[in-house]
Amino acid sequence: MTDPIEIGRLLRAGTTGFIAGCRVSQLTVPAFGALVRAPLGDGYQVYGLIHDIHIDDDGLVRQLVTADNVSAEVMKDNRERRIVPVEMSVLAVGYEQDGKVHHLLPPRPPLSLDVIYACDDKEVVRFTSAGRFGYFRHVLGAKEIPVGEVLAAHLLMAGAAHGRGGDAWKEKATAELISLLRDDYPTLMSVLGALGEVV
Repeated sequence: MTDPIEIGRLLRAGTTGFIAGCRVSQLTVPAFGALVRAPLGDGYQVYGLIHDIHIDDDGLVRQLVTADNVSAEVMKDNRERRIVPVEMSVLAVGYEQDGKVHHLLPPRPPLSLDVIYACDDKEVVRFTSAGRFGYFRHVLGAKEIPVGEVLAAHLLMAGAAHGRGGDAWKEKATAELISLLRDDYPTLMSVLGALGEVV
């Protein structure tokens, strides 16, 4: 088994989601739509989907963007030693307790400075195969996120994690989304438009 990949630490959290921060040098791992986990001990961990990654500015960046001829060394220094963290917004989509995965909101959120890990392919398959896509309702109910884009990115990554069975898994996932959205035509069209790029 490979070592888990730490992608950041928790800044703030609630029952429906959390914000994690990481250094710019860690930004190669987390991706929009990726499944992440926050293990909290005693066989309990929270799962979530990254739905936004943003980098805030600071005083130095504001000065650098208006300067002429910023050297490569200054750019590298700002990116590698940056103090303002990259922030990832994560939508809670389930949890694991005592070895069982649940596609329900977690009983309690992670705590400040808890480590957030990227889920490897085995963990993605385990989470997405538990139940019947129950975690989709959390994504579809989150009106403040780009639902279609998050689902498309997630299905692309999860389908790849499923390996040879990935296409069949994506077809089942798409059929479930169509069923869930049958009474919400505008959202259905938005989601299918985004899924058309990956299915």
